[in-house]
Amino acid sequence: MELTGALSAIFTLIVLEVILSADNALILGVLVQRLPVHLRRKALFYGILGAYILRGLALLFASLVIQLWWAQALGAAYLLYIALKHFLKPEEAHAPPPLEVSAAQFWKVVAQVELMDLAFAVDSVLVAVAISDELWVIYTGVFLGILALRMLASFVVSLLDRYPRFKHLAYLVVGLAGAKLAVAGWDKFAKEVLHRPELALGLDKEAFSLFILAVLLLGSLWATRKPAPA
Repeated sequence: MELTGALSAIFTLIVLEVILSADNALILGVLVQRLPVHLRRKALFYGILGAYILRGLALLFASLVIQLWWAQALGAAYLLYIALKHFLKPEEAHAPPPLEVSAAQFWKVVAQVELMDLAFAVDSVLVAVAISDELWVIYTGVFLGILALRMLASFVVSLLDRYPRFKHLAYLVVGLAGAKLAVAGWDKFAKEVLHRPELALGLDKEAFSLFILAVLLLGSLWATRKPAPA
């Protein structure tokens, strides 16, 4: 592959990694915001370290990873659970983050971050192998995309702290992301396990990701707008 083509593929992978995973960045922000302020950056650091390892292995074993319907099902169940919990238990939604947490609680959040990355890695691998067949190009694009994604997650955390209403938008997107993962997991289960492709719902992932992005952009205007004076 020529250098110009390789650079173009890398740039495309970075952009797709960030755009198609905008909901992932929100999820990471929501997860680490539960931690004390001084531990959030540390959690994101371990999260990105684990993401590099998981995504690297996922790319090496792409043919196996794209069949992990159960990873997407687990991720979907957890995302839908925390989204519903936020809206059904508003008293917990407005609770401030704790000043201190135990080591077990900290690593529990890190493990949740890694679970989410594994769930979203399936689609990421599919996009990567569709863009290029050069392994070094795929790794470079995906790894730089992960770095950009974690930076975006840090920005999301600051928004959640600054604009309380942004948290409601974040959990709405978390629920939509859970629905997207649930459909994707079902489609893989129908095709790979049941061998009944006619049962697959055939969700247009790119269109749904754009829908989530639109909700995020329009919702951000609402969330960051100053409330009208009483």
